[in-house]
This record gives sequence, structure tokens and C-alpha cells, in this order.
Amino acid sequence: MQVFTTPTTFRHQWANVQQQAILAYTSGEQSFIPYLMPEEAVKLPNYQVAYLLEKRFGQAAFYTAINPANTVESPVKSLTDTDWLKRVNMVGINVRTIHSFWNVIKYALTIPDSQSSIHLLPMWECGVVSSLYGIASWNINPEFFDKELAQQYPHLDTVEKQLKVVINLLHLMGKTVGMDVIPHTDRYSEIVLANPHYFEWLQRKDFEIINHDGNLHEIIQERIIAFLNQYGSCAQLEYPQERNLFFDNTRCSEQERLRILFGEKQDLEGRNKRRNALINYLFAEGYEPVPATMAPPYRGLMVDKREEAKTIDEEGRIWRDYTITVPQEMSRVFGPLSRFRLYESKNNNQNWEIDFDAPRYEVWEYVANRYLTIATEFNIDFMRGDMSHVQMNPAGTPEYPDKYYDIHKYIKQHVRRYKPSFGYFAESFLAPPNTMAYGEEEAHLEGSDTDTTLGNLQSMVLGTEEFVSEFARYCLLAKTRSFAPNFTLMTADKDDPRFDEFYLKGNEARMFIGLFLTDMPSYMGLGFEQRDPHPVAAPNEHYTKLYVFQIAEGEKATRGAYQWGKNDDLFKNIYELRCLYEKIGKEIEGNSIKWIIAPDLSGKSTIIAWTYTNAPHYLCVVNLSCENTMQQVNVQSSTNMSIPTLLYASTKRDDVQINVSSEGYIIESIVATECLILRTN
Repeated sequence: MQVFTTPTTFRHQWANVQQQAILAYTSGEQSFIPYLMPEEAVKLPNYQVAYLLEKRFGQAAFYTAINPANTVESPVKSLTDTDWLKRVNMVGINVRTIHSFWNVIKYALTIPDSQSSIHLLPMWECGVVSSLYGIASWNINPEFFDKELAQQYPHLDTVEKQLKVVINLLHLMGKTVGMDVIPHTDRYSEIVLANPHYFEWLQRKDFEIINHDGNLHEIIQERIIAFLNQYGSCAQLEYPQERNLFFDNTRCSEQERLRILFGEKQDLEGRNKRRNALINYLFAEGYEPVPATMAPPYRGLMVDKREEAKTIDEEGRIWRDYTITVPQEMSRVFGPLSRFRLYESKNNNQNWEIDFDAPRYEVWEYVANRYLTIATEFNIDFMRGDMSHVQMNPAGTPEYPDKYYDIHKYIKQHVRRYKPSFGYFAESFLAPPNTMAYGEEEAHLEGSDTDTTLGNLQSMVLGTEEFVSEFARYCLLAKTRSFAPNFTLMTADKDDPRFDEFYLKGNEARMFIGLFLTDMPSYMGLGFEQRDPHPVAAPNEHYTKLYVFQIAEGEKATRGAYQWGKNDDLFKNIYELRCLYEKIGKEIEGNSIKWIIAPDLSGKSTIIAWTYTNAPHYLCVVNLSCENTMQQVNVQSSTNMSIPTLLYASTKRDDVQINVSSEGYIIESIVATECLILRTN
């Protein structure tokens, strides 16, 4: 297909090329729909999406996938290990930005085979401020139900059925699918209130924590029984009066407790009303789940007495933030969240000490079984471990970590008994020792059986010394450690006004490296491909991070739908990169790369160059600097020393001069953020 040469008209020409572009997709000529911007894709009518998928994959395959009773096998179904995750190019999707699970399929029509994996941000019912990461229950979030889809296909009448067929279709499209695995819930989630013995509790009176005993959950259990005795069972079911029987899963299952405490699953409004009443009952006596913490020393809490640390909610309840008693640089307390209590406490928790030699086995099994159920029911391929950087043991990572060393490791191994290819993508940032975790984060990731980790390149300006040196370190880690760091372009967490400086320049270069550096995985958050540069902060509706939660007032409030960027130039350039990969991808995919000019550990040099072990005739060269043109760049080569063909220049300039020397090629100049591909024979 013809490539547009007038960027300013790019989005307007979709209407003129629809038929040609759709034919390119349905015929298999291209793995994604050419020229279709995500903003337009999610507006496609459902009947057209069904037509496209039927034509591309066949009517029988489509109707098999659209039946939630069926399971379309994953592209990695036959694999017996998880190494596939170490090279995959992944796209992260906050479903709230596109409103429904079904719109994930529409968005996926714009994603090529070279980006073969989809990470769905948390998809469960939400608690405080509707944060996706504050799970209120194990129920799939009804917010992501598509009414129009249910009208077209009446058998898809629940959000669970819609999620199942969306994953079926993504598998049909050749994509693997991942979910978040979160070691905490909303502080007063249904999960917490139905299982208070799986969490840690405190009792507060005004500015003081007056009780944080290790067995405080027993009192909470008694108070919940007292609540039931006073207000009755929602489902009018009989229930054991003794707390040790009511909270014993062999006598009263969690499903029964949930019905007794909150009512029927389909009555979300009724459940929330009842949960709020139980929260009031406990809160009136000062009982709260202990909030989740981040970074050493993790333990030791006190009430934050500052006026700005006070919150009054819609019920008139006065909440107080907490702080770490002896904080370090990265110490944080997440008041709305409560972490599963995985170990017993020392000395009844009088000094906030954890006994890491005493795992609470029932909790580990409970959490792992819950995620196993989700992974198998919806046929999910990998997990993204939220807060994987948490390592709370001051002794650091042991030489031989056992199965109860880390909850994400335990879950991965548990699911792999049933799904051997189920991989683990860790949310950790490869921070210095004792910063985000006790000990060395790299050792923690290996001890946790991590396949790949997010890293932190998305939090740095391209081409700075910090960026280049960290990139170099990640390349070494990929060769020397059992996990692979990601070349991360952008995440939902970093698409935030505070981080605008990271994306002012060089986004095409980030995408180029993410695609063509074939032995390093990459991660791209939805919206990156048409994100506007924001020298001055844009309205909140232009940032995906601010849709992780729902806040009506204040600096993080959003009013209305997510607004896609209007950066046609960026989208056009990324489109051309994707098309280029479609042409040469079969030759380079799965190749290990050979560095000609490796990233500089000192961060001083901004030129990188590489070729491929099984395709040495391709030579990739990138200037990482966002500011400086590099002159007389010497690129050594052992291939035929004839003048190479310039296959691609991200700047589109036709005056790239390349000379041959006794040692290789001399490129006269490479402008800031320019990416080149040379063919040497």
C-alpha cells in the first residue's frame, strides 16, 4: 500500500482508504489494519469488527471463539517452559480508557504481530476511589461490560462471558494475554471482610494505634459475628454462631460467607450498601486492616497527625493516613490497600516484626488457588506481578529461596502445574540495593522465578547519561541473569503529567529499539503510539494513569472520557516502523543480536549499533541523543565491504552519506534520535 507523504492529512485519509486497508488485513497481507488509528478503531461498529474477523480467520473459527463455552488455544499452549516471555513485545491496556473488554479487540486490530502480547490491567471490582489496584472482590468488573455487544450476541449477557470470548479472539489473532496478580486488596474489600484471618489488623483511636496484636483478627471475627446477629444474614441463610466455625472453609465456604455477609453476586448495589454497613460497624470501634507499605523498612506504623493527612469520606468517617515510624527514602504507606498476611508475627507483633520462618500456609494456598481459578477459567497466559519489588526480609534474598519465599513465585509455580507455559512478568524497577527492597533486587527477582521485569527506562529522558548507562546495564543483565529486563517505552503509571518530560522527544527511537532489538522484551502502554508531547501539562483527560482510578475532585480528577493524542506524525512514523518489521521480521525474529557498538555503561556515548546472528546483512544504528548530531560514526563490519543499501532512515532524509573504510562503514552524520537500517549485501 502507498505510504502517505502528507502527515497533516493522515487521520483524515482513513475514510478514503478503508476498503484497501481492510483488504490488506483480511487477505493476510498485513497483520494489522493499515492506517487505522486506535482512536478510530474503538469506534468501529461491532458488525464491522465481526466481518473483519470472519474474513481474516474464517467463519467457523470466529464463531467458535465467540462462544464462551469454547476455549481457543493460546499460541504458547504447546510450550513446556516460560522462556517465550523473555523476548515478547507487549502492549499494556487499561480497559477503563476504552470502556469495555470488547473494545480491546477493536484496539488489537491496530497492533501488528510483532507486538504479540496483551497485558490487561486489573479487571476486578474496585474499592476506594475505584482504583483498579484496590480489588474489592474476585468478581470481574461489571464496568467493562459492553451492552451493544450483548444486544448483537444475546448469549454474551455477562461480563465474564464477554471476557472469555475476548481472550478467545485475542488468541485467534495470535496474541498471548496476561493479567495482574496483586498481593493486596482494597482495605475493606469483601475478601478482607470474609477472611479477616488472612490479613493484619490494627485498632486506632484518634491519633494513636492502641492495638496491633498478631491475633487481633480473632476479635474482628467476633465483631463480624456480632454484626450478623444484629443485622441478620443477607441471604436469610443459617450460619454458625462460633467464629472458628463461620470462618472455617470446611464448615462454611467463602462463597457461603460472601452470600451471608453481602448478598447475591448480581446485586452490586446491595452488596456495596451492606459492605458499607459492616465497615461502619468495625470503623466505629477503630478497627482497620493494616495498610500496605512499600520499601524498607516496611514495618512500624504511626498515625500521621497533619491536618492534610485527614480525609472525611461521604459517610462522614474520618480517616487518617499512616507513616513509617523510621522511614527511609522510598518508604510509602498505601492507606486504601491491605496486603495479604503471609507470615506469622514475632512476639504477637509487639515490635512489628515478621517471622519469615513461619509462613501462614493457608493464606498462600488461598491466594494461589484464586489466581489459578482465574487463569484456567479465562485461559490466561501469564501474570504481571504487581509490586514485585517488595522484599520485606531485612536479611535479603537467601542463597536457596524456598517455595514460600515470594507470593508471586508461589502463584506462578502453582498455576504452571496446570499451564506449563504460564510466565511471570514482574513489576520491579531494578533499583539500587536496599532502596525498593531489602538486598539486591536482581537477586530477589531470580529468587522469585521471574521471567522478565519492567525496569525503569520509561522514567528517564532518552539519551541522557542515566538512560544510556541503565540501558547498558539491562543488556548485561539479560545475558548474565535468569530474567530479562524490558526495554519499556511507556506504562499506564508513567502516562501522567509529572512525567511529561520523558516523552517530549525520541518516541520513534524508543519504538524502533523496542521492535528491532530482538533479544530484549519490550512494553508499550496504550496511547503511546499517538501521544502528544506536553511541554506544558495537558488536561487530566489526556493521561491514561489518571484512569487507573476514578476521582471526581482535586488535582487527579477526570471529567469525561479519555482523550487520545492527536500526534499524527508519531503515529505515522510508528506505523512505518511496524510495516518495515512486517517486511523483514521473518528474517530477524528470534535472532540473538550481536553488538557492533554496545550501549555505553558510562552513559557518555549515545551511538548504538547491532546486527543479527542469523541475519548479519542487516545493520541497525541509533543515535540516542535527543539534542546532538553525531559526526563521522565508525561502524565496524565483517561483512562484504561494498557500500550498503540504506533500507530505512527514521528522519526520511535521503542525504545519509556512508563511506567504506578498512574497518567498516563511516556514517558522515547521524542526527538526534535518528534510527537507520542498512542492508550490507
